[in-house]
Amino acid sequence: MIPPEPQPHPPPPPAPPNHVVTTIENLPAEGSGGGGSLSASSRAGVRQRIRKVLNREMLISVALGQVLSLLICGISLTSKYLSEDFHANTPVFQSFLNYILLFLVYTTTLAVRQGEENLLAILRRRWWKYMILGLIDLEANYLVVKAYQYTTLTSIQLLDCFVIPVVILLSWFFLLIRYKAVHFIGIVVCILGMGCMAGADVLVGRHQGAGENKLVGDLLVLGGATLYGISNVWEEYIIRTLSRVEFLGMIGLFGAFFSGIQLAIMEHKELLKVPWDWQIGLLYVGFSACMFGLYSFMPVVIRKTSATSVNLSLLTADLYSLFCGLFLFHYKFSGLYLLSFFTILLGLVLYSSTSTYIAQDPRVYKQFRNPSGPVVDLPATAQVEPSVTYTSLGQETEDEPHVRVA
Repeated sequence: MIPPEPQPHPPPPPAPPNHVVTTIENLPAEGSGGGGSLSASSRAGVRQRIRKVLNREMLISVALGQVLSLLICGISLTSKYLSEDFHANTPVFQSFLNYILLFLVYTTTLAVRQGEENLLAILRRRWWKYMILGLIDLEANYLVVKAYQYTTLTSIQLLDCFVIPVVILLSWFFLLIRYKAVHFIGIVVCILGMGCMAGADVLVGRHQGAGENKLVGDLLVLGGATLYGISNVWEEYIIRTLSRVEFLGMIGLFGAFFSGIQLAIMEHKELLKVPWDWQIGLLYVGFSACMFGLYSFMPVVIRKTSATSVNLSLLTADLYSLFCGLFLFHYKFSGLYLLSFFTILLGLVLYSSTSTYIAQDPRVYKQFRNPSGPVVDLPATAQVEPSVTYTSLGQETEDEPHVRVA
């Protein structure tokens, strides 16, 4: 009898890759350079945090704000030459030239549009709102310029910072913007930098102005700063909900109208005293170009950042004017000016390092409960809480996703 042939055993299944063993084997042994690896990991974490804060979008936002500051520097320098060298004290006329340029460019653009974006259609719906806004914008410029006749330069620099809390409060209550702790830290750092600059002006004996009636001058600055804050927040609302061209076109229309009336009543005699020549004409052209650029470019920066961020950026404008004055007007230099400049920039970086967010009105809470489906009524016993939607009004990185809490 022939014995049966043994059946071959099936080959064993392939063993799965031992990732755990591989991972453990790749770990450094205790006492053999592990501390160095941890130190390198810590350094890499710090570098990653710095890259997260100093990201490209944040640096662009800060740079755009400094462009606005340079435009204000040009406005200040041309105004100084006109008032001190040529005795042309015509702030209303200078504003009138800017409003005329806005009218010619943006109001005419609205006039040739069709449909709901046409000039007449806008006037029928919102004429009285833009009339109030145009008057506020004009008087904000006028009050601050007028304050130079009554109070000192240091008072104007410090009190003009009052626009920042005005913008924050109006943004909080009307735009429903909410801030984080780092935003308030950045704001405080910026104001400290401004105080450092004002102190440097006093120490080096920079010309402070007459200061004959400081109380009147200080009240004018506070009034102008308040109107600036209202105008900036209103501007942010319009460019986010409507359009930049509509805002500038309406400001050009009503600003030209009111400044023309104010010019005819209050400044026509001063205008007749101006010793006209090519130099004065060139200064008026330079002023108007800087002012037109500021008005045209500011809505772009506000839309990318916010009204609060823009006003913080404008704190460096006086420092740019001062640095130019070192060469043009032979101002005395102090190291505190550089300290002030970098302190303000540090505050701007802190403020721009994280995004603000918008708290939605509690009345629309039910619509956020089920955004992809129909509105669902809540039980009567349920407690209604405000809905909060995080947005990128400031700078937002990829590690900060949109979050809706409802």
